[in-house]
Amino acid sequence: MDASRNKHRNVVLFGQGAAGKSSLVNLIAGENVAETSSDATHCTLQWRSYSVKFDGDSYNVFDTVGLDEPQLGIPQYLNAIENAYSLIQDLETQGGIDLLLFCMRAGRLTATHRNNYRLFNEFLCEKKVPVVIAITYLENEPGGMDTWWERNEATFNHQEFYVAGHACITAIRGNCPERHEQSRTAIRNLVKQFTTDEQKRAWKGGDNLFVSFMQKLKGLLLGNSRSKKDIVRRLVKRCGLSQDVAKKLADRIKKDVVEGTT
Repeated sequence: MDASRNKHRNVVLFGQGAAGKSSLVNLIAGENVAETSSDATHCTLQWRSYSVKFDGDSYNVFDTVGLDEPQLGIPQYLNAIENAYSLIQDLETQGGIDLLLFCMRAGRLTATHRNNYRLFNEFLCEKKVPVVIAITYLENEPGGMDTWWERNEATFNHQEFYVAGHACITAIRGNCPERHEQSRTAIRNLVKQFTTDEQKRAWKGGDNLFVSFMQKLKGLLLGNSRSKKDIVRRLVKRCGLSQDVAKKLADRIKKDVVEGTT
């Protein structure tokens, strides 16, 4: 038996609140493994992991906090990012991340979407993990569900929101069982396509993401103010954080790194 088929592949799920991330996990799994709720106060401020198997392969799906959740103040927002950083750090010591899966509810592409995408893709993962997107709530899309992407792909590219692949889906069975089954096939095929060992080697180029990220933070460990300023500037410019929040996040990461080396 191929040893690679016994390996759990790690998928990090991120995106806006109310996009249906828990329903997306259940769609992939083919059963209700994740609790869903429309109550914003019910949402967890910690990532959750789910073991999913289909077509003979095993996946660990990590559902992270929606960074636009209405109950998030600055401390909770920083906690959510710090939790995501810690998750990615831990996964890199356990074989790495195979896929970033961005979940977005069908609608207008906003600054919040772009900032979340850049935070995970550019800052946390250094563009070394393939990113794919699942567009949800398309059960009532006229024509085929994929027509949504055909209309909007150019907008994504124009705003530098680049993804390796996409799936236009509905995670709600409701009155559209055929579309629901089509959606399960589409999202599973997307996950399978971009979590192969060949894909991982191609995207990482032989580099170790964890080492790369730690090298970037080396200046923080040494108290290099210039390095810290560069990170703060990047968080402000590319990820849409305020100057104050970016500084606090850099300080938190510095503290985590220092404690992790003692």
